[in-house]
Amino acid sequence: MFEVLVYLYENYWRPDACPEAKQLKRKLSAVGFEPEEIQDALRWLDGLANSVESVTGSAVQGSMRIYTDAEREVLDLDSLGFITFLESAGVLPAPMREMVIDRAVAVGSGTMDLEDLKIIVLMVFWSLGEEPDALILDELFVDPGDRLIH
Repeated sequence: MFEVLVYLYENYWRPDACPEAKQLKRKLSAVGFEPEEIQDALRWLDGLANSVESVTGSAVQGSMRIYTDAEREVLDLDSLGFITFLESAGVLPAPMREMVIDRAVAVGSGTMDLEDLKIIVLMVFWSLGEEPDALILDELFVDPGDRLIH
């Protein structure tokens, strides 16, 4: 699924630049993605679109985010530290943080690799039509040997 998301990030400026779902499925299939990973990615993106619509508000100064047991099962210490780093750098406001956490939990496959979490962060920015600061963007790029992002 993450390979499909990386492909969409690299090839479409924003979600509204993507073709309709039926045509997108054909394009992704023609590129060589398996039907199951295409379906998983599109289902995940639907959840992301719903998350964009439902997450609002801003952080209350001095507030602290307490992670649920389910969230801590998905996000290990490295992932939680990375989210905290992005928040403290001022590039991941509370509503976006909640989108990242929601989409990480939605993957539902046990503890998430930090590289996969970075892709989720990129996709949250992508879904909002935003690009993170250049220095943070460098931090989000994963190893070229592991993913297609370059």
